[in-house]
Amino acid sequence: MTRRTDSPGNRLDGILGGAGEESTDGSSGTSGKRCTARRMAEQVCAGFMLHDDDDREGTVAAFHFVDARQFRDLDESTARTAAESYVDALWAKDAVERDHVDGAGIIDSETIAEADWSPVRDALARRAEVVGMSERYAERTTTAWRRHKTGGDYWTPFMHAQRVELAVAFGDTPLPEKPSEGQSGPGSLPVRYVLGVELHDRHTEAAWREAVEVMVPYYRAILDAHEG
Repeated sequence: MTRRTDSPGNRLDGILGGAGEESTDGSSGTSGKRCTARRMAEQVCAGFMLHDDDDREGTVAAFHFVDARQFRDLDESTARTAAESYVDALWAKDAVERDHVDGAGIIDSETIAEADWSPVRDALARRAEVVGMSERYAERTTTAWRRHKTGGDYWTPFMHAQRVELAVAFGDTPLPEKPSEGQSGPGSLPVRYVLGVELHDRHTEAAWREAVEVMVPYYRAILDAHEG
């Protein structure tokens, strides 16, 4: 479990700086939504970068920014509670990992598979309750995070979890459907989220910039759904 030692502020400025600003005039037009979607994509990536740097408050602030905009029925305080619960889950995951690393910092995939992941699941369940999601979100995200460390198919439960989250973020608007073939797939939006995870795993500035571009349409779809 490796943490970056260079300045998170410098890295964030270098990777995420210079992009469009969120609309501040209340505009819901195309330009305003595009800028807000980009800021959300930047902040979700910033949240994971700050988590890698052990900056808990920064991580909460970044995810709060996103949750306050993707879950439009939540007030600011409740959105922050949702973000804090997610961050609690990330830090609980870190604690599990620390208990299963060797002297070289390598995670033992066999012992961590048998570890107690209930603190992670409980924190995600709190997030699900606050947001109004099914508990399947907590169960499937926990499974995905565990498999991400042990090997195997982590992406399928991750995509199922994101469909649960997207359904709440979309509100009364149905999730996008395919017109004909390939009905069994999860849809492009959950795939985008997992691609973002894959890019995170590369830990390069180029990959982070790509992750932002991947996630802009994800959040733009949510903002579009808010307008029906």
